[in-house]
Formats: sequence, structure tokens, C-alpha cells
Amino acid sequence: MFVELHIIQNFAPANLNRDDTNNPKDCEFGGVRRARISSQCIKRAIRTSPVFAETTGVDVGKRTKFLVNLLKDRLVEAGKIEEDALAVLTAFVPDYASKLDAKSEANKTAVLLYIGKAEVDNLVQALLDNWDSLPDDKARKKLVRDLVKAHKGQTSAPDIALFGRMLAETPELGLDAACQVAHAISTHRVTMEMDFYTAVDDLNPEDTAGAGMMGFTGFDSACFYRYARMDWNQLIANLNDDVDLARRTVEGFLHAAVAAVPSGKQNSFAANNPPSLLLAVVRRDGMGWSLANAFERPVSPHRNDGLVAPSVAALDSYWGRLCQVYGDDTLACTTVLALDPDLPLENLKAAQADDLEKWVSAVTEALPVKEA
Repeated sequence: MFVELHIIQNFAPANLNRDDTNNPKDCEFGGVRRARISSQCIKRAIRTSPVFAETTGVDVGKRTKFLVNLLKDRLVEAGKIEEDALAVLTAFVPDYASKLDAKSEANKTAVLLYIGKAEVDNLVQALLDNWDSLPDDKARKKLVRDLVKAHKGQTSAPDIALFGRMLAETPELGLDAACQVAHAISTHRVTMEMDFYTAVDDLNPEDTAGAGMMGFTGFDSACFYRYARMDWNQLIANLNDDVDLARRTVEGFLHAAVAAVPSGKQNSFAANNPPSLLLAVVRRDGMGWSLANAFERPVSPHRNDGLVAPSVAALDSYWGRLCQVYGDDTLACTTVLALDPDLPLENLKAAQADDLEKWVSAVTEALPVKEA
């Protein structure tokens, strides 16, 4: 059982996701340059969107190198002496998750760890319950083995269940992602633009000419196609067979995917543009259908029609061809939400929902009560 999400979203001039030269990310597709927003950027915007945690009812996980300090603060709150807590944790954390960074004096781990609140709570409680035996290497390593076994292959954090995690030093704590997220690409050829900006020194003498500083920043404006695919059974397994939480996670993901916008340079551009088209599919089985190839031949703006309408038309036409050639018998649900009533939908016209809540409900109601 899979849930697939397709979004057409047009952004005003912006620099939402920068590369190492401080310019908007791009790529080549269909023989032309496209604007691009990386999947990592999109996933972070989704999991940190307030609506995600509000919908799931569970705090999102934390990516951090400061697990030692996080656990230390909790142990100190429980009455342990800070020096004793640090002595225990600088031995415990390398055994459990990752060695410490030898170049850091802040007890940071060598890699970022992705960890949920419930897992942190379990670690703290286990450390407190076994406090007197922790100085003994054998006892501590046995506790680590027990904790790794308890957390193996499951999490209570919906975002970790969706996006997975990898720990090279403790592969047992790795988790296969239940969600694939594609890089968003523009449906059309993109042209990079540059903004030459200046700033005035407010305390300059009145007879002083020129700016206090000046520089350049890159930006573009693009209509993006976004795609993601969730594996319903993998999600349930990652959440330790909690079907209700898995359903709330899908709901939260859909809401957050709509609401989340990358934060790059937004104070300078404020490109807060909601999606123009949402297409969600619940598929019983079979290969996923990314609709990116609907735009392999880049769309062009029609006269007085912009880029959204031809992008929607290309997506709708490509969807129709896929259904005709490969069949639609694996589809349990197809639902569409269009921002504008005059968007050119033919093949998807009958699947339109009235509003966002009905669109989300159509997806969640199509999911089975129990794991297939």
C-alpha cells in the first residue's frame, strides 16, 4: 500500500535553497536548466512545520551532535552530579550510538544523530535505573545491548519513521525510510537572475556619497513539480505497529507538505506561495509513478496564461496516458485539489475535492485499518 503525492507550486522570485556559491540550486533535465529544491530541504521544511507535530500529536525527532549534553541535562534534573553524569555519558554514548569527536571539547558526537523524545526518555530512565552499575564496563555494555535491542527497527517519532536514519557504528538502530522525496524541479527552463543590493550607513556624514555596503545575491522564479511516495506498511512497521499513529503521520505529512515552504532568504524575498495543484494517490501495489517526465519537454507560457496552467495541463495529460497504457486497477484512491477553478483538468477532473480537509480525508479513508 503506497501513498503518492504530486504538487504543482509556483514561487515568486526567491532563493529558497542555496548551493555553495549562495545561488539557487539548479539541475539539467530534458536538455535545459531547471530550478531545483533539494529533497533534504523539503523534508526539513515538512518535519519542522508546526502542523506536522500538531496533527500527529507527537514531538518530532532531533538531529544533533549534542546527545551527551542532552542526556546530561536530564540526569542533572534528576539529581545527579554533573561531573558524574558526564563521566558516565562519555562512555555510554559511544557504545550506544557514535564515538565522540576527538577535535571537539563540547562532547559532540562525530556524526549527527536523529533521535526521538521517547528514545531519549528511555535512555534517561535506563541510566537512572542502572546508575550504580554503570562504571562497570561489562554492566554498561550489557545495558547498551538491551537498549539497542529495545529500539531496533522501530521508533515512536513519526518524522523518523517517515525519513529513516542510518547509524554506521550501530547499524541495528538504522531504520529504513517509509517515505521517498524527490528533488523539486521547475516544469520549465529557468533563467538565473542577480540582485545588486546596497545598504545605507545611517550615521554617514551628510556630505558622504556612496553606500555603506553592497553586494550580489542570486534568485529565480519558477513553477515546481514536487513528488513524494510513502510506503504504508513500512510506516506501520517503523512505528511499532501503531496503525493509528501511522494514519495520523500520513495526515500530518499531507498537511505539512502543503504548508511547508523552505526558509532560504525568505526575509529578503517572502515567497510564501501556496501550491496551485495537489494530486494524491493511494496505490495498492506496483511501481511508483513520478510524473516528472510530464515536464521532460519543458512547458512554455501560453499567451496571458503564465506557467501554472500549462504545467497542470502537462501533468493531467501525462497522467491520462499512464493510466491508459499501464492501467489504473491498482489505484484505491485518486484525489485532486485545484486552487483555481479554471485549471485545465480533463483526465483528473472527476477526482476533484472541494477543499483541503476533504482532500486529506479521501487519502486517509482509503488506507486499510490493519497492515496488509
